[in-house]
Parts: sequence; structure tokens; C-alpha cells
Amino acid sequence: MRKFLHEAKRVIAVARKPDQEEYLQVAKVAGLGILLIGFVGFAIMLISYFIQGMLAS
Repeated sequence: MRKFLHEAKRVIAVARKPDQEEYLQVAKVAGLGILLIGFVGFAIMLISYFIQGMLAS
């Protein structure tokens, strides 16, 4: 437990608040990742609908 507390104190001492430019860059990358995952999921769903439609007819 002492080792964990020592490590936690060390991490808090090294950590810093990101500046506005760094924050915006992280927000943009995260937003693009969310959009990309959503687009891939939508494309997979669309392809599966087309495949099911072709198999049903």
C-alpha cells in the first residue's frame, strides 16, 4: 500500500494541466476517432442489409 501511495504522489507531482492547444488537438483526434468508428459501423450495417436483401430475393 505504501508503494502505491508513493507512486500516486509521484504521478500527481509530474502531471500537468494541458494548455488550450493541446486540449483542442486531443479533442479533435478523439472526435475523428468517434466519427470513424461510427462510419465503419454504419457501412457494415449497410452492407449487411444489402447482403440480406440479395439472399432473400
